[in-house]
Amino acid sequence: MKCPFCGSIEDKVTDSRDAKEGTAIRRRRECLKCGQRFTTYEYIEKVSLMVIKRDGRREAFERQKLLTGIRIASRKRPISIDQIERIVDEVEATISEMGVREVSSLKIGEAVMARLKDLDGIAYIRFASVYRSFKDMGELIQEAEHLLETKE
Repeated sequence: MKCPFCGSIEDKVTDSRDAKEGTAIRRRRECLKCGQRFTTYEYIEKVSLMVIKRDGRREAFERQKLLTGIRIASRKRPISIDQIERIVDEVEATISEMGVREVSSLKIGEAVMARLKDLDGIAYIRFASVYRSFKDMGELIQEAEHLLETKE
């Protein structure tokens, strides 16, 4: 494993344990060159999942893209990285349980929005505004009003 601090590939594992409800192994490592410690996660390689985009294109599912999208929607909100990763874990688990090799980007977006709606209304509206491609302020206001109605 390459050290994120100095780039050396010489390290030793100081601790290993289950993580993410048994779906990963968390390893604490120490670089033998600079002495810095860092954490890595080891996941089971899953069968390639394809995402069907709105225009019909297909591309490989990328966890990092989903993390980034949620992170952007959650910027400057009281949402921890652990909560964001939990959302992505739950969405991935939902897709896996479906037992399909292809999934619509619409289903992924809806699953994320359902979780954000319960967690933080502002992050939900931000994510929805990009995901649903609101055409004007009226659509945004309508979605915000709908969110307020469901919260009450």
